Amino acid sequence: MKRTLGTCYYPEHWPEEIWAQDAARMKEAGLTWVRIGEFSWSKIEPNPGELHWDWLDRAIETLGAQGLQVVLGTPTATPPRWMADRHPDMFAVDAQGQVRGFGSRRHYCFSHKGYFAESQRITRLMAERYGGNPYVAAWQTDNEYGCHDTTISYSDAAKVAFHDWLFETFDGDINALNAAWGNVFWSMEYRSFSEIGLPNLTVTEPNPAHVLAFKRFSSDQVVAFNRAQVDIIKACSTAPISHNYMGRITDFDHFKLGEDLEIATWDSYPLGFLEDRVGATPEEQRAYARQGDPDFQALHHDLYRAVGRGRWWVMEQQPGPVNWAPYNPAPLPGMVRLWTWEAFAHGAEAVCYFRWRQAPFAQEQMHAGLLRPDSEDAPAIEEARDVARELEDAPEVQSAQAQVAILFDYDADWAWSTQPHGAGLSYFQLILDHYKALRRAGLTIDILPAKVRDFADYRLILAPGMMHMPADLKASLEQSDAEVLYGPRSGARDDHFNIPTDPLPPALVGLDVTVSRVESLRPDMPVALRNGGAVHRYLEVLEGDAEVILVTAQGAPVAMRMGRQTYCGGWLDADGLDQLITIIGTAAGLALRKMPEGVRTRRTATEEFWFNHSAEPVQTEVGLLPPAGMIRCEL
Repeated sequence: MKRTLGTCYYPEHWPEEIWAQDAARMKEAGLTWVRIGEFSWSKIEPNPGELHWDWLDRAIETLGAQGLQVVLGTPTATPPRWMADRHPDMFAVDAQGQVRGFGSRRHYCFSHKGYFAESQRITRLMAERYGGNPYVAAWQTDNEYGCHDTTISYSDAAKVAFHDWLFETFDGDINALNAAWGNVFWSMEYRSFSEIGLPNLTVTEPNPAHVLAFKRFSSDQVVAFNRAQVDIIKACSTAPISHNYMGRITDFDHFKLGEDLEIATWDSYPLGFLEDRVGATPEEQRAYARQGDPDFQALHHDLYRAVGRGRWWVMEQQPGPVNWAPYNPAPLPGMVRLWTWEAFAHGAEAVCYFRWRQAPFAQEQMHAGLLRPDSEDAPAIEEARDVARELEDAPEVQSAQAQVAILFDYDADWAWSTQPHGAGLSYFQLILDHYKALRRAGLTIDILPAKVRDFADYRLILAPGMMHMPADLKASLEQSDAEVLYGPRSGARDDHFNIPTDPLPPALVGLDVTVSRVESLRPDMPVALRNGGAVHRYLEVLEGDAEVILVTAQGAPVAMRMGRQTYCGGWLDADGLDQLITIIGTAAGLALRKMPEGVRTRRTATEEFWFNHSAEPVQTEVGLLPPAGMIRCEL
């Protein structure tokens, strides 16, 4: 598929007399796609039942007449003010019991039946009107599920729906629930499902099994909400349907939701993310303040390629300073081009810049666009034009299976956050740290969902931190021809968050390792490794007859290996992970290449890309890379 560019546009924000000029400038800049509509409900339906489609008809016609293709978003992320009068209890409720009301966006609870029906109604009306429109070439459901901590709601509607979910999960057997959750502890046994409250506002921490079940339920509510829209659109349109996920939003299962979609998209804001969710040190934040973390975006590219089963886009690409991070610097010149090509290197079909024109009003007025508020060119549009020219002679998207894979499990993230056992411990961060180590070794990586059982043609598979590992997954990994790395906390809990005792974790087939004790570590108390690096954050005491391949400075085992399987019982720092990846990567027969600081490489079926994320020029084996520089080599 040909690589393409696009932008996000809000015709309702601008005088109609400039729409045609905007469309012509988009076409001149080399753009193909324009996303519209996802925040337009009050413009479409200013009063209940009073529908105004004429302006949207004209906007789609204006864009299409210039040869642009429209991605039409359902407007359900921003229900209008009159909806709150019709359904005053539709709002989500936070963990402190406070109602999250009207005045911004995402102000609804997924479990509210009234709003659920309203979302279906507006989606049906939109799909019926535009399902056959030749200019509507793709759809987007809602916008950024989970953004602003909006997946989980502690509302009365959620409580009722949770009861129904539990009843179905446990086949109506309350005694089975009590046994699975260990409710004999602290006299927490229930006599009926209706007695079960939500896991908030308790005196101390609620039962972790209760918390984990509520997170699974909340994820399923998002999936059901989205599926209802997808079913409606598919009845009216043959165009592909997408959703735009966010960075490090893990409180619903993107794989499960993605099963109903043709395309996964995500919203990439490298500089904002560096400041508020990468987990970078202050030194790293200063070094990459205008470039973004070298690996955070790449991880999400690989993740959403998996969620989309090979089809994925960047729906929102940062073009300049954003408005929402703690600090909002401008990108280094060349970074918008680099970010765009980095997405293409990971298999993206399209990269769309957010937004076309900077808004001079409301919450996002400090968010840069391709145009300034006065409609003059902003710096990013020239870099977009450069990419458009470069794409004319570039080959089509041709991804190839990597030799290395990481298993990513949303349920594991919920389990870690339910009982982290230490401040700042996060499954996502553990995955990111391992991904970074692989990238520092010059490797190309696939992300795989936890339900995968076929690992053919992979040489190395990583499954760190997967708290619950079904027996068939363990067997499939053991029977694969790949080197496999587990731990820490892999297999540490059963499906209902109990520690297995017969045997103790990780209970891996063909790997004689037992975790006999665990501890979390203070940030200022790392445990040094014998050959460099350290264990920080989390450390397990390992027993067993497997070969010890990594030890502390005092000689205690940290990583143990038997056959092609390795268990690491510590959260390793960068030097420790580099050491471990060298050991198991060499055993896997991988060609390891230590990357210069800030430089990363990736291979497709036909090309090898080199990217310099640093602010200084770097000499590499393929030539000198300037700051924000990129080299594309055909294979």
